[in-house]
Amino acid sequence: MPLGANVAEDGVNFSIFSRHAKSVSLLLFHPDNNEPKAVIKLDKPENRTGDIWHVLVEGLAGDELYGYQVDGPNDVQQSGHYFSSDKVLLDPYARALSDGESWGLEEPNGCCPLPAASWVRRCRIVWDDFDWEGDRPLQIPMQDTIIYELNVRGYTKHTSSGVKHPGTYAGLVEKIPYIKKLGVTAVELLPVAEFNENEIIRRNPITGERLRNLWGYSTMAFFAPKAGYAADAHNGNQVREFKELVKAFHKAGIEVILDVVFNHTAEGGADGPVLSFRGLDNTIYYMLDPETRDYMNFSGCGNTMNCNHPVVRRFIIDCLHYWVTEMHVDGFRFDLASIMGRDTEGQVLADPPMVDQIAEDPLLADTKIIAEAWDAGHLYQVGMFSGSPRWAEWNGHFRDDVRGFLCGKEDMVRRLATRLAGSSDLYQRSNLSPLNSINFVTSHDGFTLCDLVSYHKKRNRANGEDNRDGSNYEISWNSGVEGETRSTRIKGLRNRRVRSFAAILFLSQGVPMMLAGDEFGRSQKGNNNTYCQDNVIGWIDWGLAKKNRSLLRFFTKLIAFRKAHAAFRRTTFFVPTEDGENDEIRWQSLKMNKQDWSTSCKALAFFLDGSAVSPEPDNDFFVAINSHKKPKAFDLPKPKQGCQWRIVIDTAAPSPHDIVPEDQGVVVDTKTVAVASMAVVVLVA
Repeated sequence: MPLGANVAEDGVNFSIFSRHAKSVSLLLFHPDNNEPKAVIKLDKPENRTGDIWHVLVEGLAGDELYGYQVDGPNDVQQSGHYFSSDKVLLDPYARALSDGESWGLEEPNGCCPLPAASWVRRCRIVWDDFDWEGDRPLQIPMQDTIIYELNVRGYTKHTSSGVKHPGTYAGLVEKIPYIKKLGVTAVELLPVAEFNENEIIRRNPITGERLRNLWGYSTMAFFAPKAGYAADAHNGNQVREFKELVKAFHKAGIEVILDVVFNHTAEGGADGPVLSFRGLDNTIYYMLDPETRDYMNFSGCGNTMNCNHPVVRRFIIDCLHYWVTEMHVDGFRFDLASIMGRDTEGQVLADPPMVDQIAEDPLLADTKIIAEAWDAGHLYQVGMFSGSPRWAEWNGHFRDDVRGFLCGKEDMVRRLATRLAGSSDLYQRSNLSPLNSINFVTSHDGFTLCDLVSYHKKRNRANGEDNRDGSNYEISWNSGVEGETRSTRIKGLRNRRVRSFAAILFLSQGVPMMLAGDEFGRSQKGNNNTYCQDNVIGWIDWGLAKKNRSLLRFFTKLIAFRKAHAAFRRTTFFVPTEDGENDEIRWQSLKMNKQDWSTSCKALAFFLDGSAVSPEPDNDFFVAINSHKKPKAFDLPKPKQGCQWRIVIDTAAPSPHDIVPEDQGVVVDTKTVAVASMAVVVLVA
């Protein structure tokens, strides 16, 4: 113990799990030779303790690579075993892999026409000599957290990024001053664990361009940071570069959250490659149909990790511990997390051990844990994923309801009010709070904010799947014309709606998450599934930051506004009085003190009493939202004695009047305030 390759005083201890193997051999390689320089057969009983095969090797130079050959039964249709003694397997606990340093580089003899394409990978021994210089977790409170979701490569790969090392960890570090100025408190990185970008064998049917896995939701080695994201990954330097990234973000006061994919692996379905888990113990690591022995596919990617098997639970916990203790990350977003709630036969568990274990783990106690509370097997658990206050959730209802309202749909006003107030219908249970809701309008998965107001239908032909991939349920409205337009009127409406989406996101109770590039109008030309677009469609065009600088200004000021006012960052739900009303937040439609929850209503406003905010009182606010096709006048409540209403945000106003300092806001001394179509107006007392 522990598992993996661990440096000890007298050598390196190699340790790996396999219950059903007949024999296990450790292979050691010189970095420049694919033939092993040593094959060490692990003989029983000296090298086996329970189901752990292990050996201490002395006298290593330190640059050796390693892998395993495992022999055992191969009768997939009967026992489900998939042992292949001719394969060199990756250690599931490997902390770095060899090769793959140059992104997209295929084998010298041409790409193998199988998903197993790309370099033959070996495991590296990691010798830890990194100086963290006293780095500690930031532990930013959830109520103060603002999440910024991005892809390491796509964020800086475009020629407009202006960084020295585009598409890398180092390139992302170069963008820290920009990210800090924007005001977000955490970056959420799409998967950085090793994956094979060359696994896609399709081409863009329009251009003939080779498609590659840009997003990384196809993990090969869960402990190993991706070598292709390093500026110089030779000799395992990707580990050091990732640590440098975390340390640099922490120095800037920004947390690092990782998107982790424990629901499936890169080995895919029955026709996929044998890389690691499949050749070590297929029946342990994956969910198999009890009768046919086929892979269950709740992930939509060919296989499903057997997350509630004790061995797999331990693997996941060990992996999370490593990223927290050794790599200093601040939290995790769990992709298709509902799979962690299924038993070994795929049935939904009432109290999933894996979910509970993560919540109760002491080494994870100060991290942020966020669930994508659904899977590809039609299990949707938003609001029901866990009873533990430790688990936050991507709130898909927030996304859908806010989109629906600003698309002008009917029967949305009651839903919008619930989302603005923190989604009490989902989280007002014992020990839960608005902070269990990660609010978002857009994410990597779907339209960007610009495309949400510009397209009604997805345009994914370039993905080579006949436009079948990606969600068909975007809840979008193109504002009158599909795609690009020269119409000044439609452009104005789109700009207004983008600002309105942002205002609702950042003024709602809960934890906001935004998609990188939305702050300056990034478009994917209607593609809502750019996982394979390693090109200008999937990369961020930084020229837009200058072109749309007024929108960037709006986002920056809006984030600062939220951070300045605790009234929008409550840790508890609004508590109604005995008569069912609420003194802390008061709802109305167009007329003061008159609520309209009818299906046809498209106007909503609320008064927020800042005096009820703890630990220190805040200002009072009035927020009015109009999704009618025409302007509407909202009655204003009378401000408290000695106060006056000032307009600080008007998403329909031209920049810089769309958001202004509070002492420069236009004083409203009338009884009503006008709100344009699809606009949000915010007043402060």
